[in-house]
Amino acid sequence: MATPIKKKAPVKRSSPVKKTNPPKKRKSSSGLPIQLKFAIAIIVLILLSPFYYGYVIKSFSSGWRWVRDFGKDPHYHTYASYNIPIPDQYSIHGIDVSSYQGKIDWQKVKNMEEDDVHISFAYIKATEGILQVDPYFQRNWREAAKQGLVCGAYHYFRPKLNSKLQAYFFLQTVNIEKGDLPMVVDIERLDGVTPTKMREELQSFLSEIEARTGSKPVIYSGLKFYQDNLQGHFDSYNLWIAHYYHPELDSSKTTTWKFWQHSDKAKVNGINHVVDFDVFSGDSVAFKKMLIQ
Repeated sequence: MATPIKKKAPVKRSSPVKKTNPPKKRKSSSGLPIQLKFAIAIIVLILLSPFYYGYVIKSFSSGWRWVRDFGKDPHYHTYASYNIPIPDQYSIHGIDVSSYQGKIDWQKVKNMEEDDVHISFAYIKATEGILQVDPYFQRNWREAAKQGLVCGAYHYFRPKLNSKLQAYFFLQTVNIEKGDLPMVVDIERLDGVTPTKMREELQSFLSEIEARTGSKPVIYSGLKFYQDNLQGHFDSYNLWIAHYYHPELDSSKTTTWKFWQHSDKAKVNGINHVVDFDVFSGDSVAFKKMLIQ
């Protein structure tokens, strides 16, 4: 008898998956995507803008300064026109001059500026000892004030000479007025006398100036001389300290300095020799309070 043939169950097949192509990006008539064309248009507009070139120039200048001063204090960098590093945490800058600088064009001094650094004040040497008047004092005193610079006069003190005679000589030479900076005594050497004797003479000089002007003088000295001979003895007086080529004045926290002579090699328009450059410790309000009332 023949064996019946079994029928196989039909195999279910999945429906074929239709492949779909990704949507095509819309193109402009030029063949570029509209988004790309729009981006190019924006870039072109930026490049044509005068503001862009100003930004590029400023950025390049800042970038070059960063490269040049890499590894240095970020608040102490070189200003090309002045040819010195200047600490930029101060806003009031000045110079001090004597006959060493020769004939000065004070209008050029006043007009000089770089990155908001300009000269606001000038201390001018008047006298030394009991006989020497700086030959350029009267001209500098007159011409600097004409340009609107705030001026002050200084006396180079000689400890061996009579202090009261030095004070009289200084006061006879300089006619201070309201709005001037306080008078300064420049003390840098012992001249062969003991530190004690120097301090006695210096105090006599300071007291005489204050009695006759009604204003306390400022004491100028180099940092080392101040630390060795003056520190702790004249704490009631404002100080002007010379300390070169550093981003900060390395002085005691108790030192009440108001002026810092941070360089002796600045180049300033209108002056044919290098000149000392100074900053004031304080804002414009504090600076005005320093002036003769």
